[in-house]
Amino acid sequence: MTIEEAFENLARSPFRSRFHLSDKDREYVRRVGVDAIRTHAGDFIASRLAPATIPNDGKQTPMRGHPVFLAQHATACCCRDCLYKWYHVPKGVPLTEKQQEKIVDLLMAWIERQMEN
Repeated sequence: MTIEEAFENLARSPFRSRFHLSDKDREYVRRVGVDAIRTHAGDFIASRLAPATIPNDGKQTPMRGHPVFLAQHATACCCRDCLYKWYHVPKGVPLTEKQQEKIVDLLMAWIERQMEN
């Protein structure tokens, strides 16, 4: 699935569509820069989503506190259940480097779109 296809599918979800960066989040992105945000996203995905077993799966991604967290909820990359439901990524196996990169690319595309609006 391409990023555009993912956005088309996500746009049909009232829950996923309600997420937007706040002014504070936008200012944070501008202040630290998109390269730093991408690094944060990679770290969050590697530690909170990539392991095969996540003890608090479904509750590991806060609803606020960092632009990447909002992006994860907006793009259904917040937990392994959502990854399975939306993208058919199997649960119970670690995410590959390529899968992690695709997720980070999707998160960053969402953040960049939010920064343009």
